[in-house]
Amino acid sequence: MTPEQKIADLGLTLPEVAAPAGAYVPAVRTGNLVYTSGQVPFVDGKLLRTGKLGADLTTEEGAEQARVCALNALAALKAEVGDLQKVVRIVKVVVFVASDPSFTEQPKVGNGASELLAEVLGEPGRHARSAVGVAVLPLDAPVEVELIAEVAS
Repeated sequence: MTPEQKIADLGLTLPEVAAPAGAYVPAVRTGNLVYTSGQVPFVDGKLLRTGKLGADLTTEEGAEQARVCALNALAALKAEVGDLQKVVRIVKVVVFVASDPSFTEQPKVGNGASELLAEVLGEPGRHARSAVGVAVLPLDAPVEVELIAEVAS
């Protein structure tokens, strides 16, 4: 089963890549690595939620937002390489979590992204990860996800 079929089996659709909000591109390939720009939880060009974890969103809501971000990152990755079957491995994922100062469950929020990548890609979707609390993200997004993937030539 292809990654795209697994996405469909999960009841999801790989979205169109969001247009950059600044002077950057959604993904860059260098050799066998693809770096995605940070992806926020856009659906149909709009943020699903805004605010901070621990004040405006629960950990579970944040994990769902991270899942959407990861799906958007997969869309950017596919746009760069043409086919998600070319993914050899997701090497690294960074999850930025807009957090209330008392919020400490950034890793649990990050699990939303990590679990989606493993569901879609299997073992190649398992990766190293950082989940970092930040004061604010662009557009008041609650979560932003970027990834580095190794791809076949």
